[in-house]
Amino acid sequence: MSNRVITEIDRLGNAAVMLNRPEARNAFDPEMVEALASTLVRLDADREIRSVTLLGAGKHFCAGADIAHMKESAKFSRAQNFEAARQTAAMLHTLYKLGKPTIACVRGAVRGGGVGLVAACDIAIVSREATFRLSEVKLGIIPAMISPYVIAAIGERMARRYMLSGEEFDAATAHSIGLIHEVVEEDELNPRVGAVLSNLLSSGPKAMAAIKQLIPFSTRAMIDDAIVDETARRIAEVRATAEAQEGLSAFLEKRAPAWVEPAPAKNAGKARRTRH
Repeated sequence: MSNRVITEIDRLGNAAVMLNRPEARNAFDPEMVEALASTLVRLDADREIRSVTLLGAGKHFCAGADIAHMKESAKFSRAQNFEAARQTAAMLHTLYKLGKPTIACVRGAVRGGGVGLVAACDIAIVSREATFRLSEVKLGIIPAMISPYVIAAIGERMARRYMLSGEEFDAATAHSIGLIHEVVEEDELNPRVGAVLSNLLSSGPKAMAAIKQLIPFSTRAMIDDAIVDETARRIAEVRATAEAQEGLSAFLEKRAPAWVEPAPAKNAGKARRTRH
């Protein structure tokens, strides 16, 4: 069983997913890609999981794809090259479309595909010392698989600059261009992520999943009669759900909704730890 990814789950259902190649700045090789993808699929299917936080072991978040493996790929057939690339692209898509809220907890170096991981998460909280670089162009390659998520985060104009120049930029710049949400001091990073997790626990789990589907739909849709009907249909369906009725009742009764007190998990009160 691979130890490329380590998952820890607390008693409230918050899963911390750690990229575990600190000696390589957590660069992802095929083994890590497979481990991360399977971990995300498993967590998405687990009803006890309320959120997923992605972080890197050691001093750095992620140096992107493993360069030694990419160099070896020159020996692959076209079909083998495509399949290897598609597995990474599918992993990023799995992270992006996860039905749980996702947080990138970022410190140290973030390069290439690591920037893609940050962009694919819903929320990104970053240490002030973190640095970023879309470095593919410096290697004579292109940031193809991460481009949908990075461009959605920073826009076409900023993508043109940083993808073409491959220049390093700091956390303040990452914040100003929309890649990340907050910059904090190193010793405040974990507590701030914890505060965000606490806030997410007060939100309806099914409502958050529906919002994650709504945002990309509404972003890409024309503002016309079709979107009027579709958005009306979506809220009408959600309002009739048990979760929505519980939330509305709780508000009127001035009490916390039921999801604020998660259903008891196995080994309640203890963190669960699995390795993949």
